[in-house]
Amino acid sequence: MAGFSGRRWIRVAAAAAGVGLVGTSLVACAGDGGRETIRFAFAKPEAIPYMRDLVEEYNASQDEVTVILDTSGIDAVSAGFVRGDPPDIALNNYNQETARFIQRCAMSDLSDTAAAQSVREDLKPFMDQFGVCPGRTSAIPYSIMGAAVIYNKQIFEDNGLEVPTTWDELIDVCETLQAAGVTPFYGTFADSWTIGQGWYDYTVGGTLDTVAFFDDLAEEGTEVGPNSAVSFQKDQAEPVDKMLELSKYVNSDAPSRGYFDGNTAMANGEAAMYMQGPWAFGEIAKAAPDLELGMFPLPVTDDPADLKARINMDLAAWIPEAGNQEAAREFLDYLYQPEVIQEYNESQLGFLPTKDAPPVSDERIAGLQDYIDAGQMYQGSTQLVPRAIPIMNYVQAIMLGSDPQRILSNIDADYARLAYRQQ
Repeated sequence: MAGFSGRRWIRVAAAAAGVGLVGTSLVACAGDGGRETIRFAFAKPEAIPYMRDLVEEYNASQDEVTVILDTSGIDAVSAGFVRGDPPDIALNNYNQETARFIQRCAMSDLSDTAAAQSVREDLKPFMDQFGVCPGRTSAIPYSIMGAAVIYNKQIFEDNGLEVPTTWDELIDVCETLQAAGVTPFYGTFADSWTIGQGWYDYTVGGTLDTVAFFDDLAEEGTEVGPNSAVSFQKDQAEPVDKMLELSKYVNSDAPSRGYFDGNTAMANGEAAMYMQGPWAFGEIAKAAPDLELGMFPLPVTDDPADLKARINMDLAAWIPEAGNQEAAREFLDYLYQPEVIQEYNESQLGFLPTKDAPPVSDERIAGLQDYIDAGQMYQGSTQLVPRAIPIMNYVQAIMLGSDPQRILSNIDADYARLAYRQQ
């Protein structure tokens, strides 16, 4: 791809020159010759080796700034804000933990940067779902991760199946597979998060407008409950029922199987479909590197126009008010150079958040491209529920047999109590 060979040359030159990068150390290497030092927080474990190389390349490409990679994690970053010593710049998973500091206006305004202006405007509502500092662009997306139904293309072909685009078609696919002795879905219900991010998020997001639902829920505040205009027990009852209906088409030992069991089973062709994100592909490929897999959004209604991809802003960039903003902004510009941001996202199976982005090259995630391009996407309910409410445990309880209405009513009550405490 464009820029790859040049960046690879810099990588070799950096290693030969002995350009220093001190993992999570916050002290610059000796002999930097008067360079400024900035601390760059990055906490996506599987991408740390990639980012370490990238930072080395940047340090080798100029002689004014040394970027020190800090991989100590979000808890350490949060502690840094409390101590008045946050990192100078970060690329971190964008969630409610990060948004706490945005809501307190601890992040600088990036609206005038070339990086911010390169990002799709239709992504702003998804960023704002976690909170805003009025009048500021406090964080900008760097990588969109799309999750959906992973399916075995060979099994579909062997059984004469097309990718379903409606609920009825999906049930027909499941019935056809079951009749042929093939497990339609591999369930991993021993791990609560696999139910939450997949089964629950996909059915809710495929039915509701999650942006509007959570905005309306916040307006209800302490009144959330059986008589409020919106609530979990009213608005999420139907999608949860469909989640349970689909769970009839899983492996018989699903309650005792976990995430790694699911990856192994898919690699062995033990099921046709799997509700997971692209992070599973690497694990499956370890055992079955040539297995042809694809992705499609879970159809939950009988209107194909309702199809949407579940997404999360896997990484977002932000620069605190405290710190070396000038040097941090220069590094931000480097991170958002088209060839740099594209190569990163291709390496992690992410989608670009930038305008006029090229399509993804990996066929395993290509099935989500049209939906993400068209803005037909949603953030999962599990990401948007406050951390004080154990949403993953709740949905696991439903999947394992607890009464759905009772559990959804409990979530409403938790929401109302949390709103009361925050008044």
